[in-house]
Amino acid sequence: MNPAAAEDMPIATAALSSQQAAMPERTPGAATGLPVPRFVSLKSGRANVRRGPGTDFPIDWVYRKSGVPLEVIAESNNWRRIRDHEGDGGWIWHSMLDGERTAIIEGTEDDGAHAVLHAEPDEASAVIAYAENGLLVRVTSCKARWCHLEAKGYEGWTPQGRLWGVYPGENFD
Repeated sequence: MNPAAAEDMPIATAALSSQQAAMPERTPGAATGLPVPRFVSLKSGRANVRRGPGTDFPIDWVYRKSGVPLEVIAESNNWRRIRDHEGDGGWIWHSMLDGERTAIIEGTEDDGAHAVLHAEPDEASAVIAYAENGLLVRVTSCKARWCHLEAKGYEGWTPQGRLWGVYPGENFD
């Protein structure tokens, strides 16, 4: 495939902003049948991100940290078009990705406080820990607009709106 053709490949327009009021419309991916868009994590501690879906395309940058949450926004055979929490995107080989869910703490409370991890999915429940913006967390489940997280030896619940790596209203175990 030539570079011009890769630029013309369709992107799931509903995926252009993962911070929407509701979960984006998702369609089965052409290669896997899995929903697109979807969140995954980086399996490898080193992964090339290319300008197009193939080794003939130049490498734009290299991820160097495993576990980073990525959004798959398109598929082409064994290649996945991804976007990260900063909005940067490109193509990555499918085996560099993992279905384990991770997220990055982002946003601030009205008073500028860190994200709060609660014992239960309820603001009135006990506070387990505070998480600062930019912290990479493992997401074990989401329900009723709350997600259960594990990070740095702590686990607890925080509102979905504080995370990049899950869709608003998304539920999973």
